[in-house]
Amino acid sequence: MDDSEATSLEQVRAFLAGSGEVRFAGQCRAEIYAWTERTLLRHQYAGLSRREKGLLRRYVARMTGLSRAQVTRLIASYAETGHVKAAPQQRRKFAARYTKADVELLAYVDKSHGNLSGPATKRILEREFGEYSQAAYQRLAGISVAQIYRFRNSESYRKRNTSYQPTRPTPIPIGERRKPRPQGRPGYLRIDTVHQGDRDGVKGVYHINAVDELTQWEIVATAPQISEHWLIPVLEQLLEQFPFTVRGFHSDNGSEFINYTVAKLLDKLLIEQTKSRAHRTGDNGLVESKNGAIIRKHMGFGHIGAQDAETVDRFHRRYLNPYINFHRPCAVAEIVEEPNGKRRRVYRQWATPFEIFSRMRECEIYLRPGITMAELERFAQEQSDTESAIEMQRAKKQLLSGIARRSA
Repeated sequence: MDDSEATSLEQVRAFLAGSGEVRFAGQCRAEIYAWTERTLLRHQYAGLSRREKGLLRRYVARMTGLSRAQVTRLIASYAETGHVKAAPQQRRKFAARYTKADVELLAYVDKSHGNLSGPATKRILEREFGEYSQAAYQRLAGISVAQIYRFRNSESYRKRNTSYQPTRPTPIPIGERRKPRPQGRPGYLRIDTVHQGDRDGVKGVYHINAVDELTQWEIVATAPQISEHWLIPVLEQLLEQFPFTVRGFHSDNGSEFINYTVAKLLDKLLIEQTKSRAHRTGDNGLVESKNGAIIRKHMGFGHIGAQDAETVDRFHRRYLNPYINFHRPCAVAEIVEEPNGKRRRVYRQWATPFEIFSRMRECEIYLRPGITMAELERFAQEQSDTESAIEMQRAKKQLLSGIARRSA
């Protein structure tokens, strides 16, 4: 502040009387000390009477916001030196025993030995000086274990020796992390779960969607929960609905499939289990595309309670699965390699999964025991594609309306 106009003690007295309970505070210590020094010098504090000194003391306290004891210390410093300055800090300092070179040498030893424990490092430093007469280790030979750890936390040490411990993932010895290798054979499934919505914090049913990689034969089943108690029976009946022998089981890394119970079931059925690789989002892309094109299209996104899981699963077995495998054409991918080496998929052919399977060479050898091609042909000819679609749509409408009534 600029109070250069207050040149007389009478003006100071009038200011104190008129300011009442108003209090001021300085911005920083340097400005407070500088203003206090100028004020004492302008009013020639040393030549004032006792009463006038008290008046000026109150004025300094009012303007700076300092306490009476603080103002007294500042005035005493002015009377002694002619200046108001902060007293230098008188901290006790101990002589440095270890130098920067010692810290760098310790970092060099730790880096060479792979960051051993403190006691082991202390013994190495002792041996370097005592056993091998290395003069550079003279001071470090007497270092304590605690001092070693203090140096390891210092900035100069970390500049010379910085070690990182990456997060180590817990290996799960279930399934092989790779994509399936069908090699022209059916029976290598891609499997995924689709959740049918929540309502008021209550989980809905779970659809289990399994698609054969080669023929796109698809089986959809429904479970009230994806715990082992409910999932294993659904998986067993799902695998039995495929007309050919299942040889591979590929899923993402979700715990509903990557667990010892599912692994035991697949091992009993001699089915190899694989799981998606990290940063390879296309490893399970086939079944994920079917999730939207089949399940979401026909079942929607609305909530279906777990109590209706058996009814929905019966609809899948009786109507949806026969329709999508015998009467719903799907695109057959053909991989074309460009002159530049790039590979892309083109879709020139459309056929039902049964047609794709029946066109395979010697397809009968892949069938499960008790199933014949004649039986599958007979089933495919029982209804036309449109008749099967109309029957499926009628059954779906009855299913969803019944679920809506029970929910209401």
